[in-house]
Amino acid sequence: MVSITCISCDRVTKDLAKEHLKNQPPVSYFNDTVRLEYVENTGAALSLGDNLPKSVSFWLLSILPLLFLLLLFAYTIKNAQKMGIMKVFSLALLFSGGIGNIIDRILFDRHVTDFMNLGFLNIRTGIFNVADICVTAGAIGLLLFYQDKQPDKGSNRILIKQ
Repeated sequence: MVSITCISCDRVTKDLAKEHLKNQPPVSYFNDTVRLEYVENTGAALSLGDNLPKSVSFWLLSILPLLFLLLLFAYTIKNAQKMGIMKVFSLALLFSGGIGNIIDRILFDRHVTDFMNLGFLNIRTGIFNVADICVTAGAIGLLLFYQDKQPDKGSNRILIKQ
C-alpha cells in the first residue's frame, strides 16, 4: 500500500507540474523558501549523466535500476516477516521512489519531471520531485532502522548472576 500510494502521489504531482508549471516562471512561497519550477531531467540526481548517449542512459538509468528495484522488492517480500515495520516501510519508500522516476524515464524518453526546490538565503537544493523525497526518506529510514527486528542471540546482553 505504501508503494502504491507513493507512486500515485508522484504521478499526480508530476502531471500537475506539467499542467501548471511548464513554460511558466517559477512560483515562490514562504519568502522563497519553497520554489516550484518545472524542469525535465534526463540524468540522475542533479543531472548526473545528463549527456550520456541515449542507449547508455537507457541501460544505466532505466534498466539496471529497474532490475535492482525488482530484486529489492523480492527481497523485501521474502524477508518482511523477519524485519521490523520501519525497515519494511523504508524499503517500500526506496522502491516506490525509484519506480516513480523509472516510469518517467521509460514513458517520456528519459525525461523525469522535477519541480520542487528548497532553500534559505543563497543555499538551495537541486530541483526534485516526490519520488526523490521517497528515495531520500527511505535511505534515511534504513540508516535509522537498520537493525533487524530480532537481534543476534547473545549480542548486547549483560548477564547478572545473583
